[in-house]
Amino acid sequence: MINFTLFYDKLRKLKMDRLLSGLPEKIDAAMHESRQALLPKWKELITALPKSVPSVIDLNSPAISVGNIKDCDDETRNRIYELLHELKPWKKGPYNIYGIEIDTEWRSDLKWVRLKNHIKPLTGRKVLDVGCGNGYHCWRMSGADAALVIGIDPFLTFIAQFAAVNHFINSEKVYVLPIGIETLPKELRIFDTVFSMGVLYHRRSPFDHLLELKNTLKPGGELVLETLVIDGKKGEVLVPEGRYSKMPNVWFIPSCLTLESWLKRAGFKHIRLIDVNQTTIEEQRKTDWMVFESLSDFLDPKDNNKTIEGCTAPKRAIFLAESP
Repeated sequence: MINFTLFYDKLRKLKMDRLLSGLPEKIDAAMHESRQALLPKWKELITALPKSVPSVIDLNSPAISVGNIKDCDDETRNRIYELLHELKPWKKGPYNIYGIEIDTEWRSDLKWVRLKNHIKPLTGRKVLDVGCGNGYHCWRMSGADAALVIGIDPFLTFIAQFAAVNHFINSEKVYVLPIGIETLPKELRIFDTVFSMGVLYHRRSPFDHLLELKNTLKPGGELVLETLVIDGKKGEVLVPEGRYSKMPNVWFIPSCLTLESWLKRAGFKHIRLIDVNQTTIEEQRKTDWMVFESLSDFLDPKDNNKTIEGCTAPKRAIFLAESP
């Protein structure tokens, strides 16, 4: 079931009224069936998921793990598999639900490994994950003992997938909302850590996005920013003329030095580059749970260091920065 009542109650208990202001109306509008024709079907699928109490929940393994193969009979497990498979494409993961391996397009655990030992400990922190997809990294943040994790993503497919996983976990610490960052109140300043991973290059105005992120953070809060980058000097930026890696909505891909200067201009302090990594076909690929085109289709078949359009192949950097 996709229901946000418990989330609103949680905000009231935590006295986070600043975030709650106007939010139920915005979420109701975002969840209107006119936005996604499949939404009624997805709601039915989630409601039809069998009830089963898992013997174990592991949020710290590469695959978010719920239960094991002995926790339910074959008929129940087959029913769970059929219903979860109906919610594809699954992009972020992996997950393991009662022995059912959801092999997602992205090995999102690899990104988590690259950053988890560099960020400030999440213990007791209120965390926002912008562009969270189905919430894979939200679960990892909760596993790192965050007090509250709120993911936001406007794509309703991901909201349904999160609801399906949470049907079994039943968390009171992790929530995923069907909104973008622009929907949040201005000058919110309530989160200890904010993640923006794989979002910046989709924004027509990268500075607006950086300022939106800063405005969600408490003074001294930490930004974890992951985005596409190019090799180059300060001031160098790739602006694709058309598609980039077959994506139509890529606007700005800066060099690392350029992105550092953008963060400074936006007012962030203590900026650190902690990782640069070229995406491989082992990390992003087609699977039975995501059967459409993936990275191997986006690269030049004769040179995997270039996209199909002839640009530099996707390379991603992770920056940490502090809000003033």
